[in-house]
Amino acid sequence: MTYRTRTRRVGLIGFPNLTALDLVGPSEVFAAANQLAPERTSRSCPPYKLLLLGLDGMPFRAESGLRFVPDLALAEATGFDTLLVPGGRGLREPAALATISEWLRRQQHTIRRIVSVCTGAWALAEAGLLDDRRATTHWRHADALATRYPKVHVEPDAIYLCDGQMHTSAGVTAGIDLALALVEADQGPALALAVARELLVHLKRAGGQRQYSERLALSFATGDRLAELMAWLQDHLAEDLSQARLAERCRISPRQLARWFENSTGMTPAAYIERLRTDEASQLLLAGSSIERVATAVGFRSADVFRRAFERRFGIPPLQFRARFSQRT
Repeated sequence: MTYRTRTRRVGLIGFPNLTALDLVGPSEVFAAANQLAPERTSRSCPPYKLLLLGLDGMPFRAESGLRFVPDLALAEATGFDTLLVPGGRGLREPAALATISEWLRRQQHTIRRIVSVCTGAWALAEAGLLDDRRATTHWRHADALATRYPKVHVEPDAIYLCDGQMHTSAGVTAGIDLALALVEADQGPALALAVARELLVHLKRAGGQRQYSERLALSFATGDRLAELMAWLQDHLAEDLSQARLAERCRISPRQLARWFENSTGMTPAAYIERLRTDEASQLLLAGSSIERVATAVGFRSADVFRRAFERRFGIPPLQFRARFSQRT
């Protein structure tokens, strides 16, 4: 397994009243990559060196009250491969926004990539770095971003987007998704998968923001029946999960069930169930189960049907997936 051996400096920009998870989530991904890289690499030349940058070098507190102590002030910070800007209400303060956006504008040509989490996109947009680019942010703030910065092509349903040098992600935990994608691009899929397994998150999350932003609203309209059904499905993948049976379980018509799924996930019930089954199958494959046993365990009627569904989902056959992503020690 090949890993790149140079250390990439990652600057994490902090400010008063940031959203702590926007900063800490991606930091833990990069830190886990350092820990899980081969010992000979991680000791002599870890993949990442993380530095917290403050507006003025003084400690600051997040919205949650957590206290952070920066390593450097922005004015003395140079030489970064990657910069990450978290979100939080503090960034929408004019002074903080101006300080960070002006610094980004000056630094942009010396940095390989600039990353935002949630409303951190405001700093990139204010600096003009997202003009004529695709970008995303938390679904609740997408309209405001598009209105304030009309040159930005805002895509409100994306978990994260990469457009050239600029990388933007949706709210809070989406920063973890984007950081995993960056590790995969830098160090290869095996290390990224190892980090995802260590942090107990998906390497590539299915669907977009809509499945999360609309599900709570949907639960009020459905009396939580769809939310309960989705939880039930995860534990009954090997059973008959036909649309007719699921509709009967929810005491609604098959047509109404299909409408619920489309509104909540953007998928048909059958497509949603296939995704659940193939995601579960990927974990069983990595645990060493045979193709036939995996297919039966997650409810496919044959190994051939399973192989075709798995390749649609992941782009490679099951055995190739196992060979590529199995944990190596």
